Amino acid sequence: MLRPITLLLILSANLLWPQKLLIPMDQAQSDHLKAYGVTFWFLKQGRTVEWLLNYRGGSFLADATPALVRECQVRGVLMEPVDAASLGEILATIENSNMDVVLLEKAPRIAVYSPPNKQPWDDAVTLALEYAEVPYVTIYDEEVITGQLTRYDWLHLHHEDFTGQHGKFWGAYRNAQWYREQEVSYQALARKHGFPNVPAHKQAVALRIKEFVVRGGFLFAMCSATDSWDIALAAQQVDIVGVPYDGTPADPRAQAKLDFGQAVAFENYQLITDPAVYEYSTIDIPSSHNPGPRSADSDYFTLFEFAAKYDPVPTMLTQNHVGIIKGFMGQTTNFRRSTLKKSVVILGEREGTEEVRYIHGNVGQGTFTFLGGHDPEDYQHYVGDPPTNLALHPNSPGYRLILNNVLFPAARKKERKT
Repeated sequence: MLRPITLLLILSANLLWPQKLLIPMDQAQSDHLKAYGVTFWFLKQGRTVEWLLNYRGGSFLADATPALVRECQVRGVLMEPVDAASLGEILATIENSNMDVVLLEKAPRIAVYSPPNKQPWDDAVTLALEYAEVPYVTIYDEEVITGQLTRYDWLHLHHEDFTGQHGKFWGAYRNAQWYREQEVSYQALARKHGFPNVPAHKQAVALRIKEFVVRGGFLFAMCSATDSWDIALAAQQVDIVGVPYDGTPADPRAQAKLDFGQAVAFENYQLITDPAVYEYSTIDIPSSHNPGPRSADSDYFTLFEFAAKYDPVPTMLTQNHVGIIKGFMGQTTNFRRSTLKKSVVILGEREGTEEVRYIHGNVGQGTFTFLGGHDPEDYQHYVGDPPTNLALHPNSPGYRLILNNVLFPAARKKERKT
């Protein structure tokens, strides 16, 4: 394999034809996460990239411009020159296998829904975007309520509690300074936007986000943002929270008043309205409910393998250099299979159990993708723990799932020549 500087000289001298560059995404790749960032950067330059689904872990193929070569070199991303003969072999392999080519055309406009007072332990997606050097804009309730979501193509939901229960941290942290400050901040935002309390405010925010998706937006969420957002949609105008959150007890008929038809992913679950219990509902399966010990050494989930030529979307979302992913816990670690709507596509599961870890679905003209757990490289993250250093995990399969979602909106199925 050519060293980067040698490759740059060859390309600059126009000695390699056609000038294609392969960014492999199999075990050979030195930094999988920054490879996504390089691909995103190339799209931002107005160029296109071909995503080779299921070929060497979901590799990227692009014109080998000197600028792209330099960018790979600076970011420590492995690249390989592809001549005419090699290109023909690659395309023949793809044509005759469970592989396909998807054209990435335009870098999506990225927004992260995140509170201004977020803590360093809060969000794996922000860590991934910053490490991969993918530009994004941080927004919060003000931008959502005032209709500014139309400026973006892809939205990630920070580990928010859209039911208005302050993350259900009341039982353990109600006397902590950070919790009290967060409570005051939430209440002030609710009043500013004309809502009587935080739950009513968060329900309205959840509905605006759904409208963004229905109009064609791409939504990605992890951990508690997944089920709490969906519960908030089903609980519009229903009081599902206890006294600590809005000054009144939950409606005793709240469960019966849920409208699962307004939700997008879950149904037929039971609410958990006790403010002292660190769960929103029976969607999640807490580790304490599982038989036998659970540890980072024994917790894994399996990615589904889809037909690339017929199911390009779930194939894109599951691109990886491994098929079995290390599990990781969160307030919402997984999704109980029996609570999933029939329209939901399962992308990853803990085989032989009720635990589903990774799901996808369509809503109107848009899509949602939910990944259970908090941080793919921190099995059990506690409040106050330091953020994960991704420089120590450049080949993380779990973080690759996050970045698959970032590139997904740029994709268009490439038409085959007849």
